[in-house]
Amino acid sequence: MSVTVRSFAKINLGLSIGERRSDGYHSLETIYQTVGVHDLIRVDAGRGTGIEIRCRNPKVPCDESNTCYRVVDRMLRHWKHRSKVVVTIEKNLPVQGGLGAGSSNAVAAMFALERELKEPLAAEDRLRIASEVGCDLPLFLLGGCVLGVGRGEQVYPLADLSPISCVLVTPPVAVSTPQAFREWDKLADAQRVNDPSNPLRTGQLTCPEASDTLSKFHRSAFEWLSDLGFKNLNVSGVPTQKDGDRAGNPLLDLVRAGIENDFERVVFPQYPELRDVKRVLEREGSEYASLSGSGSALYGLFGSRERALKAAERIGAEGLTATVTETLPRERYREQMFVS
Repeated sequence: MSVTVRSFAKINLGLSIGERRSDGYHSLETIYQTVGVHDLIRVDAGRGTGIEIRCRNPKVPCDESNTCYRVVDRMLRHWKHRSKVVVTIEKNLPVQGGLGAGSSNAVAAMFALERELKEPLAAEDRLRIASEVGCDLPLFLLGGCVLGVGRGEQVYPLADLSPISCVLVTPPVAVSTPQAFREWDKLADAQRVNDPSNPLRTGQLTCPEASDTLSKFHRSAFEWLSDLGFKNLNVSGVPTQKDGDRAGNPLLDLVRAGIENDFERVVFPQYPELRDVKRVLEREGSEYASLSGSGSALYGLFGSRERALKAAERIGAEGLTATVTETLPRERYREQMFVS
């Protein structure tokens, strides 16, 4: 018998990049939001030993470097369990698209293996294993709207929010996140040279001329979180308390405050076609448009599904792949995760 799990994508509602830390990572501040588009992950466990990854997409590694493999390996070691585990990945989400697909796949494999072996992990062990494998994994333990800090792996569930229509555009290019960070470091170094009187300081999260943008991120996020009352701020794994919906469109209230994705400053010059996609989304009536993560996927938030469908149709007529989905609240994230 096997267990199949939907592996949902995420978008980033604002993302600020800090300086490189002593561990080689950059400090980040972002608000993650899960959305309805997904891959499918099937896990089978039986007699024998070993881990096998199956996927028809040639861009997905099927060896020990696959995030699903790494999570399953750690789980089996933690349990001291011997089993032959086969993970089958049905890809719908783009590879290197900024939608967290690989990380989401790994967490989906975690939940599926727990159910397949009927041996749930403690919340702290889920979080530990997820953090060991990758920075984006912990957010998928929670789903919904999530504050991410540190390397992005320190996650705090925010209040569950009503769904908002979203158009995802997935251009046929792949953006390397490590390369995007290297370009950011070059930009920071250039600012040190060009403005020696105002050098980057330890703990400052962005370049001098971008400090106003970061201040907007801090102010809007702080005010928004204050309004929410800092509900359910914990890192206990899967939340157990149901959050109430707020009236109106609180996500749109947040993005309208002016938060931005710092990756756009270095990715758009390298891939000008992505900047053009953002302009198309804005032209077609999105309330807010942005790169997701380091890209290449972009998204637009729309006031109604009807407007999103019309925009996707017009964007598709221009030869771009546009998908209509919606933001996925935490409660629905958990309800819709398991297929079988």
